[in-house]
Amino acid sequence: MFKRSTYALTLWFLLVLESSAREPQKHLPATPVVENKIVRARDLKIPFEGKPGKFNAITDVAGVEVGYTTLISGEGKLEVGKGPVRTGVTAILPRGHDSLNDPVYAGFFSLNGNGEMTGTAWVEESGFLDGPVVITNTDSVGVARDAVIEWRIKSGVVDNTGYSWSLPVVAETSDWWLNDIKGFHVKPEHVFNALESAHGGAIEEGSVGGGTGMICYEFKGGTGTASRVIEIKDKSGLARPYTIGALVQANCGRRPQLTIAGILVGKEIPGEVYKEESGSCIAVVATDAPLLPHQLKRLARRASLGLARTGSVSGNGSGDLFIAFSTANVGAANPEPLTHLVETIPNDRMDPIFTAVVQATEEAIVNALVDNRRMTGRDNHRVDALPHNRIRELLKKYSRFAR
Repeated sequence: MFKRSTYALTLWFLLVLESSAREPQKHLPATPVVENKIVRARDLKIPFEGKPGKFNAITDVAGVEVGYTTLISGEGKLEVGKGPVRTGVTAILPRGHDSLNDPVYAGFFSLNGNGEMTGTAWVEESGFLDGPVVITNTDSVGVARDAVIEWRIKSGVVDNTGYSWSLPVVAETSDWWLNDIKGFHVKPEHVFNALESAHGGAIEEGSVGGGTGMICYEFKGGTGTASRVIEIKDKSGLARPYTIGALVQANCGRRPQLTIAGILVGKEIPGEVYKEESGSCIAVVATDAPLLPHQLKRLARRASLGLARTGSVSGNGSGDLFIAFSTANVGAANPEPLTHLVETIPNDRMDPIFTAVVQATEEAIVNALVDNRRMTGRDNHRVDALPHNRIRELLKKYSRFAR
């Protein structure tokens, strides 16, 4: 009798677990995975170089605000236009809501151009980023771009002549494996919500915003962020502090490439989602260091090295596009007075900033993987999250625990 009762209880428990494993996400994080509590990379004792800011996020750069709209609904077989839906919108406001008409110096870099980031022709030409940076899925770039223009008009943002115009920066990565991407589920109101809800301080990561349906190194990927605080000393020994932050939408790489803390994690945890690489990575770098557009382009270029540290080779199918901006030099775009005095850091003193960009980008990508859960999407496609317990085992195996 005892054996039968034990067997029945065990069978019931296994059926509950199986049912839970099949349950699709309804809201981040939905699919129950016992071993993956919501933690960040440093909580697993993954070692990283450099000193993070208070929130270890792009919002550590004063004034920067981030907002999301996360769209998760439906399950089972794909019906174009009906779902399942696993997508969203991310919005980054360089100076927050209070300074929408004060452009920031910016620079753009394309590591591999199999992707889209609108508005960068004018960033390159003018040296300014005018307005927010929005990130979504590949097929929603158009509606997101138009929505940003509409939102700015409704917000009353005009130039000094009273004319309202915008060439929005909107970037994308593809969530087709999990999302009904051809169903065009991102609407203008979702972009408005991401912009209106943008805030400073701690922000969410993982399957949130534009990163909702993304896959990174064939684990569940998405949105990640990190920051670094540095000091640069002048000849007198006076140290000036600066903050550098990065936010990524990580949707790139094959499983065997994944490298964390120098460990070939992807080879230690075999598995396959795709037959060939078809993802991308968008990186937004922010700093309060006073830098000019050509220097910010150099910062954007360094995001490539942070991506490479995690194992990516930026394959042919990868759209790896990066933008960097500085919140310093307030009012530099104003047409009056005729001339402006702006600050900058000499090129010879930029190495600590370069280092911080690489470090923050690397950690942001790992955070996108760690601070995540398994997701089931269209046609019951399932992507597992990076297993926390296995990472702890590998850190111990290779003596890589952070002290």
